[in-house]
Amino acid sequence: MLTAKQHELIRFIQQRLEETGISPSFEEMKEALDLKSKSGVHRLISALEERGFLRRLPNRARALEVIREPGDTTPARAAVPAGDNVVPMVPPAPRVAESVAANDVIELPLHGRIAAGAPIEAFEGHSTLPVPAALLGPGEHYALEVSGDSMIEAGIFDGDFALVRRTNTARDGEIVVALVRGEEATLKYLRKEGGQVRLDPANAAYDPQFYRSDEVEVQGKLAGLLRRYH
Repeated sequence: MLTAKQHELIRFIQQRLEETGISPSFEEMKEALDLKSKSGVHRLISALEERGFLRRLPNRARALEVIREPGDTTPARAAVPAGDNVVPMVPPAPRVAESVAANDVIELPLHGRIAAGAPIEAFEGHSTLPVPAALLGPGEHYALEVSGDSMIEAGIFDGDFALVRRTNTARDGEIVVALVRGEEATLKYLRKEGGQVRLDPANAAYDPQFYRSDEVEVQGKLAGLLRRYH
C-alpha cells in the first residue's frame, strides 16, 4: 500500500520518463507534488525504494528507475483511513521504461590534467565530471583534462576531457594513459619495441618518447572524449 503522495510521485516520475526519457529533478518533483521542501521528496523516494518501487542508479545524477508501477484502481472513499489517502498496488506490468538509459549520467572521478605533450603530473584532485553513460562502455572509468597539443591529429585538443577505461594492459596502437617512472602521466599511442616502450604523439611537431618497459605503466585506455564549447 502506498500513500497518495507516494502514488502521485511514482506516477509523475514514470510519466516524465515516458515523455522525455529524463527523470525529473528534485525541484520539479517538489513543485509537482506541492511540497514545501526537497527533503519531502527525499523521504518519499526513500520510502519507495524501501518498498521496491523505485531504484536510484548508483553514481548517476537524476537517474531513477521505476521497478514496480501503481495500479489504476483506487479504493472507495469510504474505505480510506484518516490522514494520507492510500492507494493499493497491483503486480507490475512486465514493461520497464526503455527510455531510462537515455537519462543515465555517470559522475566520473576527475583526476586532474594529463599532458598531450611532455608528461605532467596527473591523478590529483577529488572532483567529478558528469558524463552521459552512452559515451562509455563496460568497466570502470575516470576522466582527465587534456593539456597540450601533441594529440591533435587524433582529434584530441587542449582542454578536452579524456574518458579513460581503467586497465593495465593495452595493445600496440591504442591510445593509453601511461604513467612514466611512477610520477608523470601522458596520453599517447602505445608501441612496444623489444624491451622498450615507445609513446607516440599524434602531431608531427613532436618526437616519440622512448622508455624501458619497466619505466612505463599503463593506467587506462582512451574510451571517449568530452568537449565543452565556451
